[in-house]
Amino acid sequence: MSILQDIKDNFRQPNNTLKQLILINVIVFVVLIVLRLLLTFTAGPGAYNIMMSFIELHSSPMVFITRPWTIITYFFTHQGFLHIIFNMLNLYWFGQLIREYLGDKKLLSLYVLGGIAGGILYLLTYNFIPYFEDRAANSVMIGASASVLAIVVAAATLLPNYTFNLLLIGPVRIKYIALFLVLLSMSGAVGDNAGGNIAHLGGALIGWVFIKQLQRGTDLGRPLHAIFDFFGRLFSSNKPKLKVTHSRKTTFAGKTNGSATSPVGKPSQKEIDLILDKISSSGYESLSKEEKQKLFQASQKE
Repeated sequence: MSILQDIKDNFRQPNNTLKQLILINVIVFVVLIVLRLLLTFTAGPGAYNIMMSFIELHSSPMVFITRPWTIITYFFTHQGFLHIIFNMLNLYWFGQLIREYLGDKKLLSLYVLGGIAGGILYLLTYNFIPYFEDRAANSVMIGASASVLAIVVAAATLLPNYTFNLLLIGPVRIKYIALFLVLLSMSGAVGDNAGGNIAHLGGALIGWVFIKQLQRGTDLGRPLHAIFDFFGRLFSSNKPKLKVTHSRKTTFAGKTNGSATSPVGKPSQKEIDLILDKISSSGYESLSKEEKQKLFQASQKE
């Protein structure tokens, strides 16, 4: 019961997207282990495979059309311990950076968009490149690697000179970690796990594009924010609403106004771009207290 309570508490906490994503992946992983055991013992391994066919992403367009939700479910699904451990560690390490500098909503956007982009690239290559013709009819894909690599590349694009201390290696700038993972995926794009590695490249591409567009003032995750907000309001519509009464006078930055207004001093996109450039060249610790506050304010705006 205490485990269930811990899970509930993590999903009730605001601005806790990173832990929630990891929890969802782990919960799905554990549930699949239990179901595989139960179904194999009671109905045979075929029953488990049938169930998985409604979660994993199939390369056949005819199958995908009948199960379009699999473009989402596949990137929350793992079957191997090493697979989920590697993905969740990378999600945690690099997700912390995205969460700290850009906020929870952009972290969620990157995860979802990276997974969708990876799935689409997988479908396209397996159905339009002759090399994959012999395996396209029976290929399926699961795993959060495309989503995670989108976050890895996004963090490396945003903060290329940020350093991680790797075991047995020492300090390494994350741009080189991201480059290594991309090259590793490229080398595997013609191997036994070609579909998965191709999906990784789709996620990597969306991670790079997302940050570049964000630096130009365009948030590619805005449509997702609208969808998430809609469902958030939908599920909270039945909750009793607390009526809040505001006084006529509200003070901001030492000034008194006759009516309530929004706080002054929210940073512009140009200011944020300059701060991000400074981080890229000199690191986060080079920021002044005021710059850190502006970066935090910007992460709370969306």
